[in-house]
Amino acid sequence: MANYEVFRTPQVIVYARDAFERVGVETALRGKKALIVSDGIMQSLGNIDKCIEILSQEKVQSEVYAGVASEPTDQYVAAALALFKEKNCDVIISLGGGSCIDTAKAVAVLASNGGYIGEYMGAKKVAAAPPVPHIAIPTTAGTGSEVTDVTIITNVADNVKMMIKQPAFMPAVAIVDPMLSMSSPKKVTAATGVDALSHAIEAYLSKKAHPMTDVLALAAIRLIVPNLRKAYSHPDDVEAREAMSTGSMYAGMAFSNASVCLVHGMSRPIGALFHVPHGVSNAMLLPAVLEFSQEACKERLADIGRLFAENGRSLADEAASEYAVEQVKKLCLDLEIPNLKGWGIDQDEFENMLTKMASDALISGSPANNPRIPDQQEIEELYRVCYDYQFTAGELPGKVS
Repeated sequence: MANYEVFRTPQVIVYARDAFERVGVETALRGKKALIVSDGIMQSLGNIDKCIEILSQEKVQSEVYAGVASEPTDQYVAAALALFKEKNCDVIISLGGGSCIDTAKAVAVLASNGGYIGEYMGAKKVAAAPPVPHIAIPTTAGTGSEVTDVTIITNVADNVKMMIKQPAFMPAVAIVDPMLSMSSPKKVTAATGVDALSHAIEAYLSKKAHPMTDVLALAAIRLIVPNLRKAYSHPDDVEAREAMSTGSMYAGMAFSNASVCLVHGMSRPIGALFHVPHGVSNAMLLPAVLEFSQEACKERLADIGRLFAENGRSLADEAASEYAVEQVKKLCLDLEIPNLKGWGIDQDEFENMLTKMASDALISGSPANNPRIPDQQEIEELYRVCYDYQFTAGELPGKVS
């Protein structure tokens, strides 16, 4: 069998400041009536109205579904799909965070292929027909969903976050405008920023990593590490926001093609059962999972550690891999990321859900990409470690000058 790699991206990527202005031109090339999938925040900020105005300049009509109010669910998908059909739309625009983009991805596939979104999980049903053209416009610097062929949709009845990956879920166009992220609150900036860092780190450590994803993953880390704290502490720093938007996009392309690992596998059940936003739950898990994985990926983790070191310090693999873990801890501490206990999750309830969470994590397939592959018991124990994990970063005397 031939040994080759596959790399997928949207057909068109438009990025940099004021890229939002391009939405009318790109939409007019693909349809005449757009369904804008968004949320109440975008509505209150005036971004939906701005989108409608830009579309009208290109003689594109539009309808709005602004019902996405949390992590994406199959109920949002069904409601948006019904509106798409009722109003005879022929193109989809997602405007918002990853929840809006993931909802729109599902609608784009179901509108042309039918069925229930859960049927596409694990490729039980494969999208044979081309999806409705989807133009994805992120307003946070984090999920990278605008450049991935993955959608995460919660099955409300079963409390399961379904990770669905097929080429058909890739948006046709990604429009990445850092100016849209300027309004992100500090907590959103922190959560989505660590989410992007998690994508880049896991893409680089994944067993499915290959040369093209390595380049993008490391480029993402180089942008995110020096700029995330700046964007968090100084929300009006346009250059930091621009770096974070680009870094998030790079990380999205990296993990979409290399897959994510244990952090994401464990994160989804926390979100589904305890309604912790995806970026926050990734951040809660990242340091402990890196410690668990460290011995199995020391050289690659060392590469990441050297990117955290100022002035390109030359560190031996052992010191650099430890430094990577310590710096991720310090970042979470500086960004005021809570542990699971600090989020307010009841310990007894959490303990009662451990078996289901670990099982759901394994079923997702992501843990199998991890450098050190855990079993059910090890995942349960890792959840326990993360419940009251302390992000306090220790020093490495004699190793980092």
